[in-house]
Amino acid sequence: MQNKFSLTATAIATSVALALPAYAAGAKALPQVQEAPLRAHIAFLSSDLLEGRGTGQRGGDLTVSYLENQAMAVGLKPGNGKSYRQLVKIAGVKSQPETSSLHLEANGARLPFEFGKDWVWGTGDSQAAHTLNSELVFVGYGISASEEGWDDFKGQDFTGKTLVMMVNDPMPTAEEANRFGGKALTYYGRWTYKFEEAKRRNAAGVLLIHTDASASYGWSVIQNSWSGVERFQLAQGEPGTPMQGWMTNDTAAALFKAGGQDLDALRAAAERKDFKPVPLNVKLAGEMRSVVRQVEQYNVAGIVPGTDPRLKDELVIYSAHWDHLGKQGEGKDTIYNGAVDNASGTAALLAMAQEAVKSPAKRSQMFLWVAAEEQGLLGSAAYASAPLWPLDKTAAALNLDSLNWIGATNDMSTPGSERTGLGKMAEATARSMKMRIADAKPDLAGGYFRSDHFSFAKAGVPAFSIGGGSDYLGDKAKAEEKRKSYAPRYHQVSDEYDPGWDLAGAVQQAQFTLNLGRMVADAPKMPEWKAGDAFGKARQK
Repeated sequence: MQNKFSLTATAIATSVALALPAYAAGAKALPQVQEAPLRAHIAFLSSDLLEGRGTGQRGGDLTVSYLENQAMAVGLKPGNGKSYRQLVKIAGVKSQPETSSLHLEANGARLPFEFGKDWVWGTGDSQAAHTLNSELVFVGYGISASEEGWDDFKGQDFTGKTLVMMVNDPMPTAEEANRFGGKALTYYGRWTYKFEEAKRRNAAGVLLIHTDASASYGWSVIQNSWSGVERFQLAQGEPGTPMQGWMTNDTAAALFKAGGQDLDALRAAAERKDFKPVPLNVKLAGEMRSVVRQVEQYNVAGIVPGTDPRLKDELVIYSAHWDHLGKQGEGKDTIYNGAVDNASGTAALLAMAQEAVKSPAKRSQMFLWVAAEEQGLLGSAAYASAPLWPLDKTAAALNLDSLNWIGATNDMSTPGSERTGLGKMAEATARSMKMRIADAKPDLAGGYFRSDHFSFAKAGVPAFSIGGGSDYLGDKAKAEEKRKSYAPRYHQVSDEYDPGWDLAGAVQQAQFTLNLGRMVADAPKMPEWKAGDAFGKARQK
């Protein structure tokens, strides 16, 4: 006898099949994602055997081997010549404050800031040692945005300087309610942009001022990511500034005061377009040491070749990150299994590919499992910098990161799709499945910039991540209670697979993604960015 979970999934699959229009008389039925392989892949990928799929760890190597063999088994063609693998060169970096002399000083006196408690720092260019003697300059938000008429740098030369920046972007005003996205966070507000801009300015270092409100998380998150742990960065392509770091708001206030400046006053000044950089009369000096190791990781890519003589040279990408946090710490349980994040998305691509190969689309389709997302979108960034398929021939990148393990819904979440023609296509896909797109919410924390699709968007490819819905079928209160129960398990050893999960919602999410990708793959034209979107500029170059 079928259990209630498989009955629900069967009902959904049937409704999807009935709802989707045939493309032509006599055409093959569109591929239907099956629950059984999806569940089996999640269970295996999140098992202790794969040790949390950690970057630079044995479990990560096992995961890559599993994915390439499964890609071969379902009939995907190798995505990189004769290989399913794409090499991603990564540097593992661990700061060594105990053997470093790096410090901040004002008027020749060393400021009493403690690594971890007051500030954190590390190398941004994968070098084991740097000797620094650099003047600090406050550059407000550290933003240069011609479309906003905003330039915090005012044409000055910052070579060899250390730039002190605020996180987030300028607040809207009564006169300019929509500047920098209004309430929503733009990419200019993300810490990654700040580090990139400091490099473009030839700075020696960059220090970001942390507040809970501007970062959307507490100082403990910074401590856990920078203090006493190995961090990872790409060892290929353009390196970052020699020094990168953060400091608490209290540390920043004390630093500014030591140099004869007032943080609050300069923070207020930085909200205006006429703000000019301010030297802080503080110096970053001393030797910064790190332990650095070179790590080879891999993206895994498989292709379903297109059938149309003209369109087969264009591509739709389905992506998901295969990595999690691996084995860490001491104690009874040291394995961060990452069942939801992101064994579920990794498994979904395998289940989707199993069906997609049975009915190819006009354009080619790539199933791409990327490495080291948890370390800063490194695998997808590596792909975007050295793509296996021309980016100007890549129609869209649809990303899955954490599937709905709670139950079936009436809606689907597509934040960021409205930036391109994918938004209308997502709406049509939802209607065809007798669903709707969830209401859009202001992106206050910059969620659009925190998943692997963003590496493609930065390169000009229309891209977004498909999230599970929240309008649950059946007992909504019970479903919402289950959803909230995941928050304490996020990025903890307790994110483990449960055989009792109702995966009907996960099947929906995977099916929606595959259906949308198929619509893109069969459309007469590739989707385009909305006029004026900042990321559309890369497509036009």
